[in-house]
Amino acid sequence: MRVLITGAGGTVGAALSEALAARGDSVIGVTRDPAAPRDDAITWVAWDGVKAAVAEADAVVHLAGADVTAKRWTAARKAELRASRIDTARTLVEAIASSERKPRVLVSASAVGYYGPHGSEELDEDAPPGTDFLATLCRDWEAAAQGSGVRTVLFRMGVVLTREGGALPKMLRPFRLGLGGSIGRGRQWLSWVHFTDVTGAMIHAIDSDTVEGPLNLCAPEPLTNAAFTRALGGALRRPALLWVPPFVFRLQLGEGASVLTSGQRVLPRRTEALGYRFRFRDIDAALADLLR
Repeated sequence: MRVLITGAGGTVGAALSEALAARGDSVIGVTRDPAAPRDDAITWVAWDGVKAAVAEADAVVHLAGADVTAKRWTAARKAELRASRIDTARTLVEAIASSERKPRVLVSASAVGYYGPHGSEELDEDAPPGTDFLATLCRDWEAAAQGSGVRTVLFRMGVVLTREGGALPKMLRPFRLGLGGSIGRGRQWLSWVHFTDVTGAMIHAIDSDTVEGPLNLCAPEPLTNAAFTRALGGALRRPALLWVPPFVFRLQLGEGASVLTSGQRVLPRRTEALGYRFRFRDIDAALADLLR
């Protein structure tokens, strides 16, 4: 099978590319700079070559998108966050819709931020979208990924835990020094997912013709930020008694701090109902695997 992936050079894209290659699939990666040194196992194409690449693909996975916590949310940064997700999704949908030979499926990333900030309310795939910037971004992202004429899967991803990038490596050093702690009082919920389940669920969606529509891609056992702090401290055998005032993140990220200081208690009910079985359901097992 030939799988075209946007964002193949990112943390999730690289893990998915490796998992696909391990089972004998070939990967076409879409990049803005195909001449840059990259994974030789991937065939790289530029965005202006997407239409031709789509015609050769059996499946398309859309993972491209600027990091929501990398920079302060200025008006320009918000525009960049939208363009990197929505404009690219529209480009893919148009390429698929106009192609004589279409892929079997389009899998597009989204995020649990779709639901907006919530307290302890349990949220499954039927919950409505929120109204803040991130929720609107995710809603418009999902809308842009539809209409290609092929089976479409929309994965609302939680915080991806992996050794290779993202949130976990940034936390390890202070926690190992005994300086770990919660964000504020840690009452906000954290919907997380082990990277193995990210790639596993995406491959399940590629292979299974019955999988379609919005799916929550997060472990079945979310937990509060305080509980996560205790679990990570325990896994590292270090105290984790400190806490960081939320205003520290607001000074750095502005409105974007809400990604860290608020949260959602999201459950993957439809994902499990459609046949995916999570390998890492609870945080202790996930951290034991990631930190071994």
